Amino acid sequence: MARSAKSAATCLLYTLCSGIQTTLFTPKCPPKTLIATLLAGNFHLRYFSAGSSAARLREEKEAMWKESMEKVRNIGISAHIDSGKTTLTERVLYYTGRIHEIHEVRGKDGVGAKMDSMDLEREKGITIQSAATYCTWKDYQVNIIDTPGHVDFTIEVERALRVLDGAILVLCSVGGVQSQSITVDRQMRRYEVPRLAFINKLDRMGADPWKVLDQARAKLRHHSAAVQVPIGLEDDFQGLVDLVNLKAYYFHGSNGEKVVTEDVPSNIEALAMEKRRELIEVVSEVDEMLAEAFLNDDPITSTDLEEAIRRATIARKFVPVFMGSAFKNKGVQPLLDGVLSYLPCPTEVSNHALDQTKDEEKVTLSGNPTGPLVALAFKLEEGRFGQLTYLRIYEGILRKGDFMVNVNTGKKIKIPRLVRMHANEMEDIQEAHAGQIVAVFGIDCASGDTFTDGSVRYTMTSMNVPEPVMSLAVSPVSKDSGGQFSKALNRFQREDPTFRVGLDPESGQTIISGMGELHLDIYVERIRREYKVDATVGKPRVNFRETVTQRAEFDYLHKKQSGGQGQYGRVIGFVEPLPAGSPAKFEFENMMVGQAIPSGFIPAIEKGFKEAANSGSLIGHPVENIRVVLTDGASHAVDSSELAFKLASIYAFRQCYSAARPVILEPIMLVELKVPTEFQGTVTGDINKRKGMIVGNDQENDDSVITAHVPLNNMFGYSTALRSMTQGKGEFTMEYIEHLPVAQDVQTQLINTHKAAKGTS
Repeated sequence: MARSAKSAATCLLYTLCSGIQTTLFTPKCPPKTLIATLLAGNFHLRYFSAGSSAARLREEKEAMWKESMEKVRNIGISAHIDSGKTTLTERVLYYTGRIHEIHEVRGKDGVGAKMDSMDLEREKGITIQSAATYCTWKDYQVNIIDTPGHVDFTIEVERALRVLDGAILVLCSVGGVQSQSITVDRQMRRYEVPRLAFINKLDRMGADPWKVLDQARAKLRHHSAAVQVPIGLEDDFQGLVDLVNLKAYYFHGSNGEKVVTEDVPSNIEALAMEKRRELIEVVSEVDEMLAEAFLNDDPITSTDLEEAIRRATIARKFVPVFMGSAFKNKGVQPLLDGVLSYLPCPTEVSNHALDQTKDEEKVTLSGNPTGPLVALAFKLEEGRFGQLTYLRIYEGILRKGDFMVNVNTGKKIKIPRLVRMHANEMEDIQEAHAGQIVAVFGIDCASGDTFTDGSVRYTMTSMNVPEPVMSLAVSPVSKDSGGQFSKALNRFQREDPTFRVGLDPESGQTIISGMGELHLDIYVERIRREYKVDATVGKPRVNFRETVTQRAEFDYLHKKQSGGQGQYGRVIGFVEPLPAGSPAKFEFENMMVGQAIPSGFIPAIEKGFKEAANSGSLIGHPVENIRVVLTDGASHAVDSSELAFKLASIYAFRQCYSAARPVILEPIMLVELKVPTEFQGTVTGDINKRKGMIVGNDQENDDSVITAHVPLNNMFGYSTALRSMTQGKGEFTMEYIEHLPVAQDVQTQLINTHKAAKGTS
C-alpha cells in the first residue's frame, strides 16, 4: 500500500474515525501500523489530494470532526425517586448491546441493575451515586449519566446536568409530577438543558398519561405535547402510536427487543389524528416555519414536523412527551430514536467559559476539537487505582501521555491513563475529543476545577451547591482506626461538595453535615464498609442560622498598651438586615469619607466582621443575611495594625449584635406525603402537631397527596411515625426550601439549651 501510494500522482491521506479515536495516516506511516489499525473495526476512509492547501486540509479535517460530533449525544436521566430511571437505563443498555441480560433494581437474583454498582445501592434499591456509561444506537454514540432521585443526593443531579447537553425527565404515569420532579426540572432550567419527557409505568393500575401531561404543563410550566399515543393502558398496554410518522409500534420477543411497525389500529385512529393536530398546534406556537405552513393549510409532512420539534426542543421552547413502560420493555427504542432526533449534539449547545486573563470576560466555546483544550472535572470518585476524575471536554483533544494545566491551581499534570466508563467498569482509550465524557487517573484536583492545554486561562462557571441542613457528631470506636477514619472523611468531602466535616470548638467532636438523615446514614455506613471503621454516631442536629432584624450602630475602640508597640483601632458604623431575596449571605461596605483609617486596614476589618459572623451569640450558629457598613474610625500612626483592626471589628460586632434584635432561623422542609385517604385526618393532625403548615391536598385515586411546610427539627424519626399511622402504606419525600425565624418559645428554649451545654462543657 505504501509503495503504490508513493508512485501515484496524488498523495493519499487515510483518516480513521473509530468511536472517539482519530488517527491521521500519511504514506510514510509504517504499513504494519496502518493495516493493524484498519483491521481494528468500524472506520470511515477519507481521500485528500496532495495538492490540497493547508487551509483546505484544515477545512476537510474540521468537516470530518463536525460529522463525527453530530453523531454524539450527552444525556442524563433524572426523575423523582422510584420513577424508573435506573430500570430505563438498564433497558437502554440492553437494546444497544452494552449488556446482554437484564437485571432488575430490586432483582431476586441478587445482581441488581448494572448502573447501581455499589452494594448499598443494590441492598436499598435506590441510586446513591450518579453513574456514567456510553452506548451506540444507529451509528450514534450516546453518553448517559443515570442520576439519583432521592433529594438527599441532589448534588449528583446538579453536577450531571452541569455537563450534559440534553436530558430525559422520567415521570410516573400514576404518581405524576412529584416534588423531586419539580426540583429536577428546576435544575434543568438552571443549566439550560433541553429535555424530553418520558411517562413511564403505563402498565400499572391507575396509569393516566394525559393527567400527567396536564400536570407537567401546570406544575412545571412545560410547553409540551405528546409525540406518542398508547395502545391500551394498565394490563391492556400493548404498544404505541408514533404521531410524527403515524405508525404503530409493538414490542415482541422475550425482552421486547423486536420492534414491529404496523398501521395505526382503527379503534384509536381518531384519537391519534386529534393528538397529532394538537402536537402540530403546540409546536407551531414556538416554531415560525411550522406556524407558516399550519396557518396556510399547507400539507405538513413527517419530516417537516420532526425538524420543527427538533428546532423547538433545542431552543428549550418545547418538551416532546414520550410514553412507555421500561419494566415491561415497551417504548424504550422509540425513546432512543427521540434522543437522536430531538436532543442536541455537542456543537448545537452554547457553552461559556470565563477568561481569567481578561477579568473573567465571558467567552463562547466553539466545541471544536481543533481548538485549545478546555475540560471540566465534574465528579471525583475513589477507584481501585486511586482517584478517578470524570471530565467533560468542551474544546480540543485530550490524549494519554499529554500534559494539561489545572487553571484553578496552576499545576501542570501528565495524563497517565484515560478511560471511558461503563458504570464501575472502564475501557482504556488513547484519546478523546470535544463533546466526550471520559475519566482520568492520577490527577490531584477538586470537583469543579478546569483544565486546559496551557495556551488559554479559561475557567468554567461553577455549579450550584446547596447548603447542608443537618449534622451528626461521629467518632471512631477504636482510637487505632483514627487514621482510616480521617482518610474516609477527607475522601468523601472531595467527592461530594454537600458533605462537610468540621470540629465542634466546645466539645472537640467531629461534626459531619449533609442534606438529610439518609445522606449522612449512607456515609456512616460507607465508613464501616469501605474503611472497616466502626463509628459512634450522636443525635442528629439541625443546622440553625442566626440573623438580625433591625439596624444597630457600633462604635468600638480597641486599645492595648503593654510595653513596646501597642494595639490601636477604632471602627464606627452600623449593621442591618439584607433586603429579602438578596443572594448574598454577608455584605461589607466601606462608606468612609477621607482617610480616618488607612485603606490597607480595610480588608482586615472586613475579615474581622466575617469571622465574628461565623458564630452568633444566641446559640453559636453562623449569622447570615447581614450587611455591615463602616462609616468612620480612627487609627494611630504607630500602634495601628491589621490585627488591632481585626480585633476591633470582632468586638464591635459583638457589642452591637444584641441591639440588632437577633433571631434564630431554622430550615423549613417541603414535605410531600402520599397516604390512603382513610388515614388523611390522622396524618394531617400529626403534621399540625409538628408545627407544619399544609399548603396543598390533592386526591389521586384512593390516595391523598398532602404538601406541607414543616420545620426540619420536628421531622426526626418521621418515617417510623408515618408507617405506624398508615399501617405501612404511607410514603413521603422531604426537600429543603429556606431558613425562617423560629417561634419565640422555641428560640428561648434553644438559647437555654445552648447556655446549659456551655455551662457543662
